[in-house]
Amino acid sequence: MAVTTRKVVNKKNADGTKSGKAGTVYDVNLKYKDEDGEYQTYGKRGFLTKPEAVEHETEMRKKLSFGGYEPVKAADAKQTVKQYLEEWVEAHGKANLRPSTFSGYKSHIKNHIVPYIGNVPLNRLTPKMIDDMLAKLNERKLSQSTLRYAQRILSVAFEGARKYGYIQGNPARDILTKIGKDGKTPDPYTVEQMQGLMSKCVGTEWEMIIVLSGMYGLRRNEVLGLRWQNVDLENRTFSVVEQMPFKVPPKTTIIEEFAPTKSNDRVLPITDATLPYFKKQFEMQQKKRELTEFSGMPYYENNLVISQADGSPLRPDRVTCNFGQLLRHLNMPHIRFHDLRHSAATNMHELTGDFYTVGQVLGHSLKGIGLSLGISTNMADVTARYVDVRNSRKLVVLDAYHNALHPNRDMQARTAKKKNDRDSR
Repeated sequence: MAVTTRKVVNKKNADGTKSGKAGTVYDVNLKYKDEDGEYQTYGKRGFLTKPEAVEHETEMRKKLSFGGYEPVKAADAKQTVKQYLEEWVEAHGKANLRPSTFSGYKSHIKNHIVPYIGNVPLNRLTPKMIDDMLAKLNERKLSQSTLRYAQRILSVAFEGARKYGYIQGNPARDILTKIGKDGKTPDPYTVEQMQGLMSKCVGTEWEMIIVLSGMYGLRRNEVLGLRWQNVDLENRTFSVVEQMPFKVPPKTTIIEEFAPTKSNDRVLPITDATLPYFKKQFEMQQKKRELTEFSGMPYYENNLVISQADGSPLRPDRVTCNFGQLLRHLNMPHIRFHDLRHSAATNMHELTGDFYTVGQVLGHSLKGIGLSLGISTNMADVTARYVDVRNSRKLVVLDAYHNALHPNRDMQARTAKKKNDRDSR
């Protein structure tokens, strides 16, 4: 048998910590032929029980009997959860995650995962250990969303480890912990509530912010990163192709490089209801620029639609914080800044029922649309089918919502049209 015993002075526990007691461990050593017919050796040491070692020996004999199988390197097999996660998040995160998500992953790994299971050998981690970790996080009175986020990170990370052959299965997917929901998410504003908010923000620094976030559903950093060079007042469209970087340090005056958005081909129509807001914002900024320059103070050329009086950018985190204070001062129901986007989405969908176009206005992925329609998961095919109707349909959906917010404007337009029709007879 290829399983041998070995005495150790300080035997480790199942979680990778040292027990302080002597004991016996079991090693597996096998010889096998590679694809070239050459004899190679495979070994794995330190199993805590003999049944574990025998099970691994049987499994590896089957795998090594098939040509083309390459055993995991010893260094990879011995790495701890901490070592694997730290390497994985750097390699996977920088290539696949947005800066905000990448930062969140690193923070959760450091604060909520590594302290509990970081020293466990990766190939010894069990679902129970993850359940125990989640129980300890729950004892600290952390939110359910924090627990859910930690489990999600582990699930994604360990799926990569499984595909690389470092582990046989994904322990994060076999946990027994039932993660509940936090307190009720604030309901999005109705059309009437949006009208109330906008009426109280007319003529303030919040006016254009509310238009872009509450009427178009732009994300916070998309609102703050919109530049006039991407606004076409003549053709009445604007493009959401860049956004404010994830972190804007205090006292930043010039943004050297804007971050890309999730969808780089998102063009939205400027409706009859929102055109006056765009024009008013442009004229107001021109006046602020002139007065700033006349005063001898510097004006910072960021070309932002939303900016401070001297052209410098607004800090995203301050906008979020100040929005909560704004609602309290206006005696409006509490919502998060991101819920303005939810309000726009909900109201557009309730008024039109056009789920697809609402998703396009918001900049959602086309992949789910293709799957739901059963046509193709190829992005080019999905886009080709809908690109000719997208902008005109967006205008219909946005008009329905924007005119509901401005009923008098809509009524005046209908009255003028009727008068023109009568005059032309």
